[in-house]
Amino acid sequence: MENLIHNIEEVPKDKKLIVFDLDGTLTESKVNIDSEMAGLLENLLKTKKVAIIGGASLKQMALQLPTGISKNENLLLLPLDGGSFYRYKDNAWQEVYKHNLSLFQRKTIEETFTQVLAEIGYVQPKKIYGDIIDDRGSQMTWSALGQKAPLEEKEKWNKENNKIRFKIVAKLKEYLPDMEARVAGLTSVDVTLKGIDKKFGIEQVIKYLNLSKTDALFFGDALEADGNDAPALEAGVMCYQVSSIQNTKEAIQYLLS
Repeated sequence: MENLIHNIEEVPKDKKLIVFDLDGTLTESKVNIDSEMAGLLENLLKTKKVAIIGGASLKQMALQLPTGISKNENLLLLPLDGGSFYRYKDNAWQEVYKHNLSLFQRKTIEETFTQVLAEIGYVQPKKIYGDIIDDRGSQMTWSALGQKAPLEEKEKWNKENNKIRFKIVAKLKEYLPDMEARVAGLTSVDVTLKGIDKKFGIEQVIKYLNLSKTDALFFGDALEADGNDAPALEAGVMCYQVSSIQNTKEAIQYLLS
């Protein structure tokens, strides 16, 4: 696609809004942003509006942010893949919007997860870390090893079992046509209302800031056709596909140079 960039040298420096995926782009899954990345983001926030969008809840997203950037009015947060939107003002994170699932929808999604897993013959690992299904209000998230699984265990599961998630998503789409289902992180599957994805979130933050799509640049690690960042391409903004956390740091350094 013409709005997909793979080389740092092609990254435009004139964009007013820089949007980042969180896990896999700014940091590893559910791991706090490190000090080097924090410093780069602090410098970027001096001259740009920055938005972070990911599948995590606001609470989880805020935990991953270092103090230096977590209270900056140039920073916007879009948890739950754009299902909610927050700005920092008057010393607090303020809700711009939140699209919650109804209680009936949440129950239906949870029951459908159970049905789909049984149909594909999925065998749950013996060792589980926390809840398998997390009700995040505007998103229901299934995690193969539980919500609190260590990173190394998630990486191992992903390497050995990742194809399972695409089977789950295909079945969920069949049974839940009015919902959005997608793979996320290393071990998760997210379900939201139809149309709630990174395309929607990016469009909302652009509208909120009174910008156009030509003013925005998105950084993500999963921009391939079945990746959870792919909807960003559909938003029509320039997108840079990062290959690692280090690659993101190098791209931000290039932006700042």
